[in-house]
Amino acid sequence: MLWCKGEIKDIGDLKGKKIRVYATTLGDFVEGVGGTSVTVPFAEAIPAPEKGVVDCGITGTMSAYKAKWYQVADHAYTMRVGWGLAFGAMNMDKWDSLGAEKQAKLKTELDKLTDAMWIETAQEDAIALDCLSGKKCDIGEKANMVLVEPSDADLKTRNQIAKDVILARWAERCGEDCAKDWNASVGKIIGLNAIQK
Repeated sequence: MLWCKGEIKDIGDLKGKKIRVYATTLGDFVEGVGGTSVTVPFAEAIPAPEKGVVDCGITGTMSAYKAKWYQVADHAYTMRVGWGLAFGAMNMDKWDSLGAEKQAKLKTELDKLTDAMWIETAQEDAIALDCLSGKKCDIGEKANMVLVEPSDADLKTRNQIAKDVILARWAERCGEDCAKDWNASVGKIIGLNAIQK
């Protein structure tokens, strides 16, 4: 989500803003809305708005709360623009050596873990947003941020930027074979082709 010093009413208000990012694709999003992406380490995210280095920053809800971003930002634009992803992998020879019974058990347990992680993430988001906006806060001090929810039009604009800017730039960086693999797998599932310019 985006944490801004100064009023944000909609996605259009991000135009012209200097926005702290921590990943190339987030920089692509910021440039897609007409802003300037600025790479700032997390440890320097609080001083950056104070010094005028950035107007807004992108990070997660609980990390924004625990790092006290509310000390330098007064508006939280609750548009989701990225996820910190994690995955597990296993060598195929090892997987095959487990046998069908152990594979089924492991898959069942991993599915349970995945579901629990999604639930925990949603609960953590709700707690952090309550604390940041001055509602009930059992984990520390209440902040007084204004939460701004994106409109349907804002989400449509974000999704268009994802297609026209973020995915297109990613495909250029990744290369033709990579883009073809995307189109044949994930792109087919979500209906987004990685088109190279």
